[in-house]
Amino acid sequence: MSITPFQALACPLDGEPLHLAGHSWRCASGHSFDIAKQGYVNLLPVQQKRSQDPGDSNAMVAARQRFLNAGHYQPISEAVSTAIVNHANERAEGETFSCLDAGSGEGYYLRQLAHAAPASLSLSLMGLDISKWAVLAAAKQDNKQAPFSRWVVGSNAHLPVQSAALNSVLCMFGFPVISEFARVLKTGGVLLQLEAGPNHLRELREIIYPTLKPSRSGELVVPEGFTHHRSEQVSYSITLAGAESIADLLAMTPHLYRASAEGRARAAALDRLSVTVDVEVVQWLRI
Repeated sequence: MSITPFQALACPLDGEPLHLAGHSWRCASGHSFDIAKQGYVNLLPVQQKRSQDPGDSNAMVAARQRFLNAGHYQPISEAVSTAIVNHANERAEGETFSCLDAGSGEGYYLRQLAHAAPASLSLSLMGLDISKWAVLAAAKQDNKQAPFSRWVVGSNAHLPVQSAALNSVLCMFGFPVISEFARVLKTGGVLLQLEAGPNHLRELREIIYPTLKPSRSGELVVPEGFTHHRSEQVSYSITLAGAESIADLLAMTPHLYRASAEGRARAAALDRLSVTVDVEVVQWLRI
């Protein structure tokens, strides 16, 4: 397969195209963004930050990396990779298929996609996250001589990507900004969203919360600028052995902050937990 880092970056300050010059990305207005020694670039200006260190902490990123590398979400990654590869196979002959993971974390799903891609497929990949710790972890796992993805610190609210430059956007348990996703996707491009189903991590939630909220309506709301293409449910059970694995799962979810101290303590007391994984993989086509 042919996999190259994504090139069509845009300046986060004025939206102009960025061009690689040595070890920096520069726009025509003179804004310059250095590539870190680990191989990533920070395109999140101070004025777009809501805190000094936004996004997941270093500890949360490490927990997610341990959990995902243990293979607990492998069926999810397989469903996502299959969907993207199928869509990529519909491209014009010789066309490179570009894909952004918007909220890429430490890069697990892009790495799985790269491994799943057939030899005939030419991919251009970019992983973006608002957490510098997540992007740093992703870049550290890449080959510095031949990186397979462009790793960028940035915000979904202001994607540093040129308009109509992408064939696909992934949003995995993330924070979708539909207007930005629509802007950067080509006509016919696919937005793939991964959403938690009603039974996702139910057993853990029953432990950490006094009561569970009613499930949201399963009716799909079509985002503006898109049409529904396909949906797939991925549901299975996993068993976590050891307090660390259970703590890692909790640390990589919003439940870490939503649960009370008592709820977190009940989870911390466990040394074994069987839990349901229940997600919906939804594909939207840009029209």
